[in-house]
Amino acid sequence: MLQALMSLIARCWKPFGLGDDANAGRECKDGLLWFRDIGRFAAGDFSMAVVQANQVLEDQSQIESGPFGTFVGVYDGHGGPDCSRYVCDNLFRNLQVVLFSLHKSHEQLKAILAESHSVVTSEVIQQAFQRTEEGFTALVSELWSSRPQIATTGTCCLVGVICRQTLFVASLGDSRAVLGRRVGNTGGMAAIQLSTEHNANIEAIRQELKELHPDDPQIVVLRHGVWRVKGIIQVSRSIGDVYMKHAQFNREPINAKFRLPEPMNMPFLSANPTVISHPIQPNDSFLIFASDGLWEHLSNDQAVDIVHSSPRAGSAKRLIKAALHEAARKREMRYSDLRKIDKKVRRHFHDDITVIVLFLNHDLISRGAVLNSPLTVRSALDH
Repeated sequence: MLQALMSLIARCWKPFGLGDDANAGRECKDGLLWFRDIGRFAAGDFSMAVVQANQVLEDQSQIESGPFGTFVGVYDGHGGPDCSRYVCDNLFRNLQVVLFSLHKSHEQLKAILAESHSVVTSEVIQQAFQRTEEGFTALVSELWSSRPQIATTGTCCLVGVICRQTLFVASLGDSRAVLGRRVGNTGGMAAIQLSTEHNANIEAIRQELKELHPDDPQIVVLRHGVWRVKGIIQVSRSIGDVYMKHAQFNREPINAKFRLPEPMNMPFLSANPTVISHPIQPNDSFLIFASDGLWEHLSNDQAVDIVHSSPRAGSAKRLIKAALHEAARKREMRYSDLRKIDKKVRRHFHDDITVIVLFLNHDLISRGAVLNSPLTVRSALDH
């Protein structure tokens, strides 16, 4: 029975793979910049780009799309690439596993699909995140004796799921999803932020942490003008970072800067995402999913204006280049000189940056039209 259910959904929403296909667009590289200028997914067109700054690329991203729907993931890793790579390998798979487990019969699932109901819910997405967190924690435990530093790696997660005519956005950390929406017949475009950010520099997040830890005056600490949880990490929610969640991993032999002097009575970080559901409206034009490296240099309005005022092809690459121009300007240098700086040293000027832009085709969305073959795209592991 389970195999029959898996086969049904797999035909609609292809399991994760690394294969290229006709809808993915051409993969290109320009120095530390990787991009696909234009491709097709089940509900329209997409543009995708990544620029590397760290010695090893810590950002990962993916698009999975078929008749069943579309899944987009942006994973901004920190402390190394281990956790973001694990999430890129497993979060979408875990979403499928949860869907399989919830539908008791082959006939029930077929009926849901036939009636154009969304089989995805906020609870399904939260369970997929939970399974992924549990899986990574188990991996850390398994590797503790040989690779204990994996306990100090983590990742922000930004996920978008389009199923039928509903968009779900789930977030951990400080990556961001922004909607570009047409304003009446004016030709203008409004920028609407859909995701919630979990960063200790936001006052509401500091207040949330203080309420969760009323007896800990050091739950958030200001260091060098930056608020950090326990004086260590800026984000308050992530997958991984198990040294901030489980006492058995906050000890030698991990680096002393990550070890806390006092006992850990409860987790300091959470892996519970904020999930919103958004009924897709006729004026919704495009979606920008990006790691915080983009938003450090561009506002929501600037990003939406760049996408709106230019051709679709190359939109993600154009956003990254605009951010790099701004990063160079802040350091009083030319963009052409910034491009000459190699990875690792480049991190002093900007972060790894990942951008995915989805252009919504409302005719395809309303008709439930399908691609000739499902799409699976993953950003380059390193470049």
